[in-house]
Amino acid sequence: MEKQHPAETKQNRKKGKRSNLPHTIQGTILMAFTIISFVLLMILGLVLYQLFARRMRTSSVESTEQIVQQSVINLEDYLANMRRISDAVYYNVIKNADLSTDSIDREMDLIYEAHLEHLVSMALFTADGRLISSSPIATTKENLDVTTQSWFTEALRKTDNLHFSTPHVENLFLDPAYRYRWVISLSRAVEIYENGTPTMGVLLVDMNYSTIDRMMERINQDSSGQYIYLTDSSGSLIYHPKQMQINYGILTENNINEAHYQDGHHQELYLGTRRQVLLNSVSYTGWKMIAVIPASAYGVDAASLRFVVILLVSISLLVMIFVNQIVSRQISLPLNRLNRSIKRMEGGDVVPEDIYVGGSEEVEHLGRTLRSSMTRINQLMDDIVIEQEEKRKSEMDALQSQINPHFLYNTLDSIVWMIEGEHNKDAVFMVTQLASLFRISLSRGKNIIPLAQELKHAENYMNIQKVRYKNNFSVVFDIDENIRDYLSVKLIIQPILENAIYYGVGDMDPDDGAEIRIRGWLIPDTENEKSGEGDAAHGQTYDAASGPVAARTARQPDPTEANAGDRAHRQMIQAMSVGDIYIAVSDNGYGMPPEVCENLLKDDEESRQRVPKHGSGVGLVNVHNRIRIRFGAQYGLMAASEPDEGTTITIHLPAIPDTPENQKLLESGHYRTAVSDRKTADVKTASAGNADTEDAAATRSDVQSSDITDVLVEDAGRTEGGKQHA
Repeated sequence: MEKQHPAETKQNRKKGKRSNLPHTIQGTILMAFTIISFVLLMILGLVLYQLFARRMRTSSVESTEQIVQQSVINLEDYLANMRRISDAVYYNVIKNADLSTDSIDREMDLIYEAHLEHLVSMALFTADGRLISSSPIATTKENLDVTTQSWFTEALRKTDNLHFSTPHVENLFLDPAYRYRWVISLSRAVEIYENGTPTMGVLLVDMNYSTIDRMMERINQDSSGQYIYLTDSSGSLIYHPKQMQINYGILTENNINEAHYQDGHHQELYLGTRRQVLLNSVSYTGWKMIAVIPASAYGVDAASLRFVVILLVSISLLVMIFVNQIVSRQISLPLNRLNRSIKRMEGGDVVPEDIYVGGSEEVEHLGRTLRSSMTRINQLMDDIVIEQEEKRKSEMDALQSQINPHFLYNTLDSIVWMIEGEHNKDAVFMVTQLASLFRISLSRGKNIIPLAQELKHAENYMNIQKVRYKNNFSVVFDIDENIRDYLSVKLIIQPILENAIYYGVGDMDPDDGAEIRIRGWLIPDTENEKSGEGDAAHGQTYDAASGPVAARTARQPDPTEANAGDRAHRQMIQAMSVGDIYIAVSDNGYGMPPEVCENLLKDDEESRQRVPKHGSGVGLVNVHNRIRIRFGAQYGLMAASEPDEGTTITIHLPAIPDTPENQKLLESGHYRTAVSDRKTADVKTASAGNADTEDAAATRSDVQSSDITDVLVEDAGRTEGGKQHA
């Protein structure tokens, strides 16, 4: 329970009112109703499950019992038909013939042909085992002695009965097809006449076992685990669906004991498994048809039943929770409104007056407290933003001031060298180029210029250097014309070209084919072209004044080009962002070791010691930091180099169109803030009419936090930002 402030408690007691806690009331109602509903529904579900499960088991047993009874009837009909065949042979053929003079082969063949589907053979033997007649006519096997076989001895031992054997392979006659046919032998003692004298004999009818096998297979189609098998009166298996596994000792069956059960239902525990046994006897034979239903046979149906019961209980519980939620919502509405105000406050897009104040006394007090806190937080945040913006502008101006003396020092040194060498035309050319350089460098005090001017500045510089180095190297500008209409920080290409000369191709022989290649391209953003959205702070084209600007299609560099350093540069190309501008300066000079390349753009003391200096020491890190301070930490320089192959330095810039509005915002350092404001406005417009606009409210805060975290906080504390290394 929530603790109240002592003053509030005292005030409530004075008023004689009870504290109104909507949230606690809602929780109590939800918990009480949910627990009661859950318990009642669980009891109801268990009762229903037990009733349905019991009924399901009873239905399964009744169904199996009906199958067994019907199967016994079918089997009895089949066996009765076999007895009728035996009776027909005995009473219509054998009794009417004197076997000493009459042949019964034709009559037996007729009966056999009439029941060919169910019979394998018929044969008549004398009491001493001599074959009198058989159908179909066949040759008996050598050394055959039928008097030792069980069907023969049983027939003579009980002359008044018909005897059915267990399944066995027919072994009396030679089969021209060499088939081994399984049969069940029906044998009986008969009276035969020879020369008018009656003697005893044995009539054998071999039934085709496949008929019984097919009959039993049809009733063993259940896949739940229950099965039905057939034994004789002593328990010997006549049919079992897993006969092979039992014969090989893989499985065992309780057939000996079950065959001695009385007809009906029995419960047993066999090999640790509880199962139900249904038993029914087959007339005339003493055979037993036994159905076994293990407890696991109910598992599939029980699982389905459990699913249905759980589903019904769950749906009922959800309905009750939903009804309870509607009731409790009216009680907790003031707290929910205050909670939405807090969420919007977390997103940074709410004024103190928007915080909800109302409801109960406690909720109203919380609202007033949050309003006062929000007012104070907003004031502190505004102070921090102003302070950080001023700090960023000061750092960038300090870095900018270091590049101009560095460039002027090297250029004047070249002009002095030419004048001393009486290369007046070259000196005039260089002075002309230098004048053009300074016009662009000054740019009326601007630090942001179009890329067209920056590229012109780079061309002027390379013209000066080519004269100075007597055209010892060639320069190739491969620039996509589309990028010239975008904005850039001033003097970012010239320091890279200077390094390419000093550390790359400056000391190479004229015959070595030294080359510096400057390539510029814009990676098109096809998604932004379709949607018209972009953000310079995220590597996309965006105009703060007018909104999204579609990225222009441009030729990207071919990673297979033979310029020096391209092989090491291919990995960079694969990681480039769509919608951004890239300017790569490549040379086929000496290159640098991996440990030097890795520390080339780092500004710590250890990295400075690993990177060799040349001249004034102002160059790549200076350019890298200026770009990052102006556009964000995701932009700047990338370096790739291979020893004896060359070096490639790539400039990564956002695609910001050259408009007066964008140039003004970049100069003042407020471009990204304007972009975030524009994007926030778009989100708000899209979500108009929605009371919960947390996503739209959080946009500006996220971008502003990213600006401060990625650039200002990362670069804070750098007091020697101008001491960069080439």
